[in-house]
Amino acid sequence: MTAVTFGPEDVALSVVVLLLLAASALLALAETALVRTGRAKAKSLADDGKRGAKVLVRLTEDPQGFLNPVLLLVLICQLVVATLVGILAVRWFGAWGVAAATVFEIVVIFVFAEAVPKNWAVHHPERAALFSAPIVSAVIRFPPVRLVSGGLNGLANLFIGQKGGYAGALVTESELLAMADVAVEGDVIEREERALIHSIIEFGDTVVREVMVPRTDMVTIGADEAVEAALDVALEAGRSRMPAVEQQIDDVAGIAYTKDLIREIRAGRGGEPVGSHLREAHFVPETKRVADLMREMQSDKFHLAVVVDEYGGTAGLVTLEDLIEELVGEIVDEFDVEEIPVEQLAGGGLRVSARLPVDEVNDLLDAHLPTGAWDTVGGLVFDLLGHVPVAGEAVTSDGLRLEVARVNGRRIERVTIRPMADATASEDA
Repeated sequence: MTAVTFGPEDVALSVVVLLLLAASALLALAETALVRTGRAKAKSLADDGKRGAKVLVRLTEDPQGFLNPVLLLVLICQLVVATLVGILAVRWFGAWGVAAATVFEIVVIFVFAEAVPKNWAVHHPERAALFSAPIVSAVIRFPPVRLVSGGLNGLANLFIGQKGGYAGALVTESELLAMADVAVEGDVIEREERALIHSIIEFGDTVVREVMVPRTDMVTIGADEAVEAALDVALEAGRSRMPAVEQQIDDVAGIAYTKDLIREIRAGRGGEPVGSHLREAHFVPETKRVADLMREMQSDKFHLAVVVDEYGGTAGLVTLEDLIEELVGEIVDEFDVEEIPVEQLAGGGLRVSARLPVDEVNDLLDAHLPTGAWDTVGGLVFDLLGHVPVAGEAVTSDGLRLEVARVNGRRIERVTIRPMADATASEDA
């Protein structure tokens, strides 16, 4: 076998190969790190004052702007390395040079120019992104790189029919919820914080109809009642504000404040009709989003609104407390006497308030009960039965048996929900 000799030209080509391998490794590291870094993370690093974070923010705002040039340069580096290694291998090893070059390229390029930098970037994404962002920013501003990658990208878009620029990697609500779940599993946040995040995200999609007190549960007073009588009703019900109505509940004249009634009685006007001492009522449609209503309550400084349906009739009322409870859960004070909304039953079943939203039942049982014009379990049972039920009537849906546990007049109050297999077993027993 002929002895391998290294001439000046071989040394120069070897140096070029090493430099190109280093450049390829750096660009591969940058590609992985920058792609894995979202805009939110980049802005968080910038807020923390990390060096290079401002450049990183600019890059993540337009991923297509850096990704295509980086991929092009990685390809060029690796192709040139493969060509030069082939030339050197043939010079040094003759006919065996092709095989030697192939092994070298597979092992060295894969390990040192791909696997090592990319794995390091996966394990240290912040450090890799902050380190590589200024370098990539300088490279993609180089006119030849920008022009060539832009031209080739335009050619690729012709084949796939892509028009316009990159829309950006938007984060959806489901992704945010999934991120919160992953954060809990990783002990980054507490379960209570996760629940609050879920509540805040779902808060934006909730409408007033879902949180209001229905008209059947409203405590009202007649506008012609005496102030003293109205105060007695308020104290017995534990209310600080109550709607005052004219002929019927659809004719709301205004809102009676307990503190105003007390003031009138102390002034000796307890026998006057309460209609003379009302404050203006605020009316909102039942389809209004609760987030908008909360902002309206804050700006206009009122705590109670009368909810009206599409025909202008009174559908219910909603308070600021109802809206806050959507975020932080039930707030029970010394005047609240409420049943537990959800009771766990043996076998995985539930006994729930008929006013419980269907979505909550689906979350609790990992079920897919249908939604429609109704919001509550009671509304679902009414729709499925098609008539006013009596206690003990049942209906099935999505493999669940919904049995009416208690009825008050024409109103369903409690519903028992069991999986069909458990319901059949309990009946046989």
